[in-house]
Amino acid sequence: CVPLELLVSTPGEGSVEAGSVGGAVLIALVYSLVCLVGLGGNSMVIFVILRHARMRTATNLYILNLAVADELLLLSVPFLVTAALLRHWPFGAALCRLLLSLDALNMFTSVYGLTVLSVDRYVAVVHPLRAARLRRPRVAKLVSLAVWALALLVMLPIAVLARTAANRDGTVACNVLMPEPARSWLVGFALYTCLLGFVLPVGAIGLCYALILAKLRGVALRAGWQQRRRSERKITVMVVSVVSVFVLCWMPFYVVQLVSVFAGRGDATVSQLAVILGYANSCANPILYGFLSEPFKRSFQRLLCAAASRPGGSGDDPAGPPARLELPGDVFQASRIVFMCN
Repeated sequence: CVPLELLVSTPGEGSVEAGSVGGAVLIALVYSLVCLVGLGGNSMVIFVILRHARMRTATNLYILNLAVADELLLLSVPFLVTAALLRHWPFGAALCRLLLSLDALNMFTSVYGLTVLSVDRYVAVVHPLRAARLRRPRVAKLVSLAVWALALLVMLPIAVLARTAANRDGTVACNVLMPEPARSWLVGFALYTCLLGFVLPVGAIGLCYALILAKLRGVALRAGWQQRRRSERKITVMVVSVVSVFVLCWMPFYVVQLVSVFAGRGDATVSQLAVILGYANSCANPILYGFLSEPFKRSFQRLLCAAASRPGGSGDDPAGPPARLELPGDVFQASRIVFMCN
């Protein structure tokens, strides 16, 4: 069997150098930082969308879908940290298969969720008359379920091929392992994951924004469009930013995999950095929402202020409960006010 470090890179053959204790500790620290920031940020996103009815718009439900996928992906990080420190996989074959399967499921869910989010932007901008019917929360929930179902179907080969294997030095690695003829399977599997997990979704996303740009240019001077254009533009800028960061974080991962497969060689350090960068994408989205979306920014501010004002982290605010949060749903405010805790 030939190991393909597709989703989880565990120390061992083709991974972290066995003698690099300092490197393993550094990787563990980076993974831990990504995990803490990502879990905290995505938990806030999930909370504010579920807590406030006005935040449960179609667009925000797709964002909720992304946050759930990122949250589940980050739950595997403690196992990665342990494996990095021990420099082998100590959790057995069953947990190896489960974690690789969940990682694949959430990775595909993220990219398909971004694709749906881009289609949502396309409908809102290019077909505004249909938007009221197609962009209802009920429709968004059904589409989100379909996204998870599609991701589950696409990740099945990874669930089948994930397993543990012994390295030459006697340590155990958790990887996706190719059956014989290994070379043919490796090439086919790399193309399969790259096309379905990156190239096709990103191509569809690019097409959506090309059509959006053409629409905005074509109707920019029409009466009554300017105000609506400003509103839709702010939402679109946030979604484009999220998509761009996703591409920047995951493109190196797929490039490294393809170079490793077709060139027959790869650098362990570069491969590990590419994997870490992919995981780092899961903690980037909440930061983008906080900077680019005024509703998310306000709700994050209220949430953090409420948590800070509770003695011992629990109980009610002694100054009284915060005012009911009224948010304009998808609409972003133009101002960049820095809200301070009272």
